[in-house]
Amino acid sequence: MRPSPATQESPQRRRALPTGWRRRDCLEAVVLALAGIELVYLSDFVQKVPRTLDVGWVAVGAAVLAAPLAWRHRFPVAVMVAVSFLYFALVSWVGAEMYASQVVLFLGFYTVGAWCPDRRRATWARVAVAAGMAVWLVWATVARFTDGADGERGVNGYMAFALIQFLINIAYFSGAWVFGNRSWDAAMERQDLRAAHEEIREQQDRLAEQAVSLERVRIARELHDVVAHHVTAMGVQAGAARVSMPRNPDAAAMHLRGVESSARNAVAELKTMVHTLRDGEGVPDSVPRLRDLEDLVAQARGIGQDVVLERIGPEPELPPTAQLALYRTAQEGITNARKHAGPRATVTVRLRTGTEQVELDVSDDGRGARLGDAPAAGTGTGLVGMVERMASLGGTLEAGPKAEGGWLVRATVPVHATALDSALGHASVPVQASAPARATVPGQASAPGHAGTIAGTEEQP
Repeated sequence: MRPSPATQESPQRRRALPTGWRRRDCLEAVVLALAGIELVYLSDFVQKVPRTLDVGWVAVGAAVLAAPLAWRHRFPVAVMVAVSFLYFALVSWVGAEMYASQVVLFLGFYTVGAWCPDRRRATWARVAVAAGMAVWLVWATVARFTDGADGERGVNGYMAFALIQFLINIAYFSGAWVFGNRSWDAAMERQDLRAAHEEIREQQDRLAEQAVSLERVRIARELHDVVAHHVTAMGVQAGAARVSMPRNPDAAAMHLRGVESSARNAVAELKTMVHTLRDGEGVPDSVPRLRDLEDLVAQARGIGQDVVLERIGPEPELPPTAQLALYRTAQEGITNARKHAGPRATVTVRLRTGTEQVELDVSDDGRGARLGDAPAAGTGTGLVGMVERMASLGGTLEAGPKAEGGWLVRATVPVHATALDSALGHASVPVQASAPARATVPGQASAPGHAGTIAGTEEQP
């Protein structure tokens, strides 16, 4: 049975080895070995070194004692045990000077606390070595008393010697323990800071990429809403002018004036869009509002489209960004109806102001819900743009075929909607538009509406 994630131990944290650690360890071992050899001879010159063999063997023992330090960063516990055993063997059977050898012993004990990744193992290994050294020290102290090495100084001299030995060893091992643990803790803090710094930099890079992506989506959405509407209108008027030119030049001229007017409006709205994108989130007065719906409907009627505007309730009090989103939704709905619902379809734009939300419906009675109609070509981004606009304001969007025929787009925005920051991830908002409740007729959801099904592979452009 595999342990659950909650019962699994977290992986050991490891301290990153310093650059050139192998060369540094070898250099330290060589320096301490040479220092030990020199101190053996100097100590023997000043006073006899306690030894059982010739001074040359004692010098060799000093070099051997320092040799394991060449691997102290890689195998800290093994090096500490090896150094402790060699120190005990040299002092007991060969002889050792008491200067460089103490440094080697201290360094081996310190390295375990500073570099061993298994902290439990590091603790118990040091406890074992310290306990072994304490037992050995007690044994050596008792043996000195029985040998009467203190001579005429007697008990006072013995006690002074014993106290000095114990205090020195306690200071050495305690210092190595404390400094080793502090070195480990400081290294872990530095690694955590570096990891946090790297994470922050990665998040900054991701945010920058998302900001660029969101700005591209924003520009694409604005271009689609502005250009598609006016270009579609110009296409309809140009086609009407071409057809009526041979029979009714005056009507053709009227249609061409409509093309000219639509072109001017497109240029004006493009300038407004550029101004908005350059100036950031501030919405200038020239950006369309809900009060401009009458002009939008009038423009559609001017090119022969049957559009009706109905207002239910008072003028909604919404921020400019929310009004712009609803205006673009109405504009996109009228444009889609012009392209897909047929020339004789009636389009109804209904703005309903409630106490908690504002609702905008764009519906038509065209051929959108009839089976067998081929969907008109579209970019597939119109519905996505409308969904993103509503989601950015905390609103919703529903779109789909109606049971009695035609197509319905319904957008709702809370009355207290505010413009959210683009970092909320508008580009990642999934298209969740669904057919309205009255359009849930079995089999009709798969009908090729104005440009295909909402939940399928095609969308209303």
